[in-house]
Amino acid sequence: MNDTFDFGEVFGAGAGRGFVFVRPVAVADLPEDLQIEADGIDVLYEVCNLKGARIALVRDRKTAFVLARQNDFAPVSVH
Repeated sequence: MNDTFDFGEVFGAGAGRGFVFVRPVAVADLPEDLQIEADGIDVLYEVCNLKGARIALVRDRKTAFVLARQNDFAPVSVH
């Protein structure tokens, strides 16, 4: 699974001035192609913009927070 993502591409100029949400997602609820890529993992973590659009999927919560912070976002956990 590729854990890299260009946040600036999703948000455009001025990216990194806001919040993103981090939440767990059951792999069983994802499209089949992503389930195959998850390779035995039951839960992934998604990083979403304020409108709820998924902008990244990563293997664990810590990675999701690091990814957000590396792109100048303030991650907020959502359950």
